[in-house]
Amino acid sequence: METGTLHPMIEADKEELYALGRKMFAIPELGYKEYRTRDLILAWLQEHGFDRIERYGETGIIVTIGSGRPSIGLIAEMDAIPTPGHPQADPETGAAHSCGHSTQGAIMLESLKVLREEMKQRTGTVKLYFTPAEEFTDIAFRREYIRSGKAKYFSGKINMLMDGIFDDSDVLIHLHAMGRYEGHRFSVGSALAGFVYKEITFHGTASHAAVNPDKGVNALNMFALFQAAVGMLRETFVDEDKNRVHGIIVKGGSTVNSIPDEVVYECYVRSFKPDNLLALSAKIDQAARHCAAALGGTATISELPGDLPFYQNEDLNKVIYRNMLRHTVPAEILTDERSVAAGDIGDVGCFFPAVQFGYTGFEGYCHGRSMCVIDEREVYAVPADIVVGTVTELLDHPEEVETIKANFRPAMTKEEYLRHLEGGE
Repeated sequence: METGTLHPMIEADKEELYALGRKMFAIPELGYKEYRTRDLILAWLQEHGFDRIERYGETGIIVTIGSGRPSIGLIAEMDAIPTPGHPQADPETGAAHSCGHSTQGAIMLESLKVLREEMKQRTGTVKLYFTPAEEFTDIAFRREYIRSGKAKYFSGKINMLMDGIFDDSDVLIHLHAMGRYEGHRFSVGSALAGFVYKEITFHGTASHAAVNPDKGVNALNMFALFQAAVGMLRETFVDEDKNRVHGIIVKGGSTVNSIPDEVVYECYVRSFKPDNLLALSAKIDQAARHCAAALGGTATISELPGDLPFYQNEDLNKVIYRNMLRHTVPAEILTDERSVAAGDIGDVGCFFPAVQFGYTGFEGYCHGRSMCVIDEREVYAVPADIVVGTVTELLDHPEEVETIKANFRPAMTKEEYLRHLEGGE
């Protein structure tokens, strides 16, 4: 693909950068278990002479360069997602970097290395936040992790947000893989949906499935009726709201020879509009309870707040967009997409001017077993150049940062947000 000239340091470093990216891609770990990833990052930072390093929790890392204002925050996620069958999946956990989070780390480390040199002639601060546990998965482990006191919330950025870790930054820059190239090399300004997580348990009565099925109450049938009800609800969804309900059965009974007395279904309910999200969530609860009751059983529902919708900061995205244009033409930049994906960057964006730009260079689709890097320059070097260009422009024009801050309005107070978080279990 055609691309502009890279920063000379990135051009000189590119083989080292690509090797780092391969190493990080090859050690996929689920959220709050990113120990090898943490150690690799810390070793790289030590090797390259970074000494202002803070640890957050067991796996989070914050690195600081420079001093004074403006203060620019960079965010890189660390965790992988279960992707059985992926060629580089962990054989024990099934985790793979099929969402590309490992590439964020390599990009941002190279960006920080270059910015350290650029900032010798500039005033300002850059902080790189390595944030654990973005993917909302491995729920049983995370419940126990929270019970042990190692975290308060299921998602890494939410813990960091509530602990004030981002408070020193005026603006926050994040980036995320887009998957395979489909006409756009980059994305800017994409909105993300919000979601709630549900665990719905259908309760019946076990009996011998062949001898006396009439004595049982079939929880799997309750679930099947519920699925039909959800399908009927879908015709009420408004297209522009991008409502979604999707899930998996994690327990379908105990043995084939018995009427299932317990079926456990995990699902997400998604929407762009918080009010719609709450209304749809209530409808799903009603459907579960009434479908269970119709067949003589019951349903219990456990709910957790997931990620809030993400609306990117338009002023900050203008700077990102200008730096993308050094590498491509407007037609190859996807703008203002409404993606039904979600991320805990949405929660951060409620309180800080934040962006998440997209980049390509992959084969396959995010969360798929074929997701892999096929163009290392496109995945690592070009996004790093965009980050460096954006940050140096902001440092050179602190008045732009002040304008971004002045125009930003938080979506809610921290007290309101805490009530939202405590609305789960």
